[in-house]
Amino acid sequence: MRLFLALDLPAGAREAIGRRRDAVVTGRADLRPVADEALHVTLVFIGTRPAEMVERLWRAASGSLARLSAPTLTARGLEVVPPRRPRVLALELEDEGGRAAAVHEALSSALQGAGLHEPELRPFWPHVTVARVRRDAKVREGPWSPPPASIPPFAARRVTLYRSDLHPAGARYVALERLNLPT
Repeated sequence: MRLFLALDLPAGAREAIGRRRDAVVTGRADLRPVADEALHVTLVFIGTRPAEMVERLWRAASGSLARLSAPTLTARGLEVVPPRRPRVLALELEDEGGRAAAVHEALSSALQGAGLHEPELRPFWPHVTVARVRRDAKVREGPWSPPPASIPPFAARRVTLYRSDLHPAGARYVALERLNLPT
């Protein structure tokens, strides 16, 4: 199973981000929007693991979150990533007080300590992938202007272990386990 841990978006934030995504993606042949229900903040991409590991992974991950609070995130702006050969259009998020980074670090360290994951070398970057660049498409420039105030700051209270099923129309995410963080 292809697995990752993510912060789920509250309904209001998901809807507001979806509206912003639609405003910039609609009518563009170079970008394929990510479905509203698939919008999330990836914390740790675990990769492909056997189904028998799920319980052990979740025990290590959820145990690391006991003393952490839900992060408050604020939309900053859209950007294509990576800049030279873009694969995604992402909404960058400001992580108030570094709480999302703390959740990421706790999860990553716990999984590494349990021998279940090797952390990435690049730093954690809080963002929501809102569209994917279509195969062989050359991304036209924006408008990637800052998001309107219609995306208010939001608390991401739920950490979810997802299974990612790849399909030609895009990945489908299945929630395997969930944990709510206190605010």
